[in-house]
Amino acid sequence: MRDALVTAFGQQGLPTALAESHPNVFSAFPVYVSRPHIAQIADVVNAVEAAVRLRQYRDTVLSWAPDIAKFDPGSPGGLLGFDFHLSPQGPKLIEINTNPGGVLLNALMGQAQRLCMPEVVDSPTDLVAAEQRVLDVLLDEWALSRGRRVLTSVAIVDEVPEKQYLYPEFLLFRELFLRNGIHAKICDPQELAYDAGHLALGGATIDLVYNRLTDFGLDETQHEVLRTAYLERCVVLTPHPRAHALYADKRNLVLLGNRDFLQDAGLDSRTADVLAAAVPRTLVMTPENRDELWQQRRHLFFKPSAGFGSKASYRGDKLTRRVWEEMNSRPYIAQELVPPSERRIGHDQAPLKADIRCYAYRGKPLLYAARLYQGQTTNFRTPGGGFAPVLTAAE
Repeated sequence: MRDALVTAFGQQGLPTALAESHPNVFSAFPVYVSRPHIAQIADVVNAVEAAVRLRQYRDTVLSWAPDIAKFDPGSPGGLLGFDFHLSPQGPKLIEINTNPGGVLLNALMGQAQRLCMPEVVDSPTDLVAAEQRVLDVLLDEWALSRGRRVLTSVAIVDEVPEKQYLYPEFLLFRELFLRNGIHAKICDPQELAYDAGHLALGGATIDLVYNRLTDFGLDETQHEVLRTAYLERCVVLTPHPRAHALYADKRNLVLLGNRDFLQDAGLDSRTADVLAAAVPRTLVMTPENRDELWQQRRHLFFKPSAGFGSKASYRGDKLTRRVWEEMNSRPYIAQELVPPSERRIGHDQAPLKADIRCYAYRGKPLLYAARLYQGQTTNFRTPGGGFAPVLTAAE
């Protein structure tokens, strides 16, 4: 599999020494998920999309979102990452992310993994078509905003991109665009310029920005140029602030798991039941309930409402009083603790924890992958851990 990955990286313009520079980005172990669980995950993804279409849901989540989220650019906002833990009661939706990393890396890894897969297992989705489907998502975002105009130029944007852990995936995206006749560059947002109704990079106009920033509301000073161009509809931005507000703000899970709210908002009973069963009990932390949540902390997981990458997220049983007081300075949610499933790798080794990510767009799964790790939250530091292919029973 490693040889196949090295060959694929070379063909895609990636450094072939990725295994040395990123030793824990890929795990050597696939994760097996039953077909019924795959079907349940797909059901949840579709149900979330149905909930987001509800007027009452949108009005509620936008009421606590930044003002920029009220601006509707006309597109859903790109690929989403739905993260699940597999529990004895079925898959549990832990969180939803915009700009989820790893989709092209996982597509490559899954294709390489096929070399050593027995006939009794298969991937839940078509791995060969995954790259094209990722491109189709971005082209769909463009078409929904610009109609039949041809997309000619893209900027892949993040803070100091070459320092980002998943920079190799930025290279994959650039190569994907270039192979399809679209000019593409990777840049820091401060390299962008806005003048006379055009967003430009190095003097060349940019049509679309593939946004990997974690400043979801574009609030920071260094993102002012991008924010202005977006609000004046001079560039297509994906994902955008509205997508984060509608899908990825952790406070939204309070509503997505509330059957009474969903049915009152107009969701049909079956779809409301799917979400109520899949979303762990979630509460917004307030001054009024802080003391009670502290008492219940051993059964809870705490996340900042606009968090990403498990930063500043804590298992309640690991919390100290000092950290608890520091958490008071930003909005948090408290989520019922759902332990991740485990991937056993040998009798003499500690098992790895696993979460399952479904990459999806407009309610349809595109690719499944797992992340294997040890510790409180997912990371790419665990020997033997990292992204892992998800395999299921062959038809």
